[in-house]
Amino acid sequence: MSAVSTRPAARVGIGGPVGSGKTALVERLIPALMRRGVDLAVITNDLVTAEDAERVRRSGLIDPARVAAVEAGACPHTVIREDPTLNIEAAAALERQFPGVELILLESGGDNLASTFSRDLTDFWMFVIDVAGGDDIPRKRGPGVIRSDLLVVNKVDLAPYVGVDLPRMLAEARAVRGGRPVLTTNCRTGEGVDAIVQQLEREVLFRQ
Repeated sequence: MSAVSTRPAARVGIGGPVGSGKTALVERLIPALMRRGVDLAVITNDLVTAEDAERVRRSGLIDPARVAAVEAGACPHTVIREDPTLNIEAAAALERQFPGVELILLESGGDNLASTFSRDLTDFWMFVIDVAGGDDIPRKRGPGVIRSDLLVVNKVDLAPYVGVDLPRMLAEARAVRGGRPVLTTNCRTGEGVDAIVQQLEREVLFRQ
């Protein structure tokens, strides 16, 4: 039997506006990462409920005990940026309960374009926007769009129906991000999720 790793789990933040598809992305990432043998846990953040955590627990994709919920009780920015203590404690508790865990996904509560993660909390963070939110989002240059390690543009299938010029939106996103990666997804079908997993394997898990 191989020894259980004693290294701290890598922590990946997932933020973005309400309805952009953060929880849907988590639900796609779980089986994709587990198929690659990644020992995984999840933390969700909500204002005063555990709704997102309960959704993930009910999904059947992961042992419900591996899903923790943090209730911010205030602006969702607070517990992922200003004072991430609650999330740090939740991550530490998951590591104690599951000593082999390699990766913890931390989903932020839905917020606006100003949402960012503390580097004390996450090793890597991605920001999820969706085309239905408007193709002017990159031009607004919010911190999440500009500073995240990975920008995910979700619901690309909706572009023709909401009057979005997707190639222009992506070009503008890449321009404001100064070379940081931009990936597209349709979390309803799973399109583009493998590319995110590959990015995490390279940049977070350091797998070749």
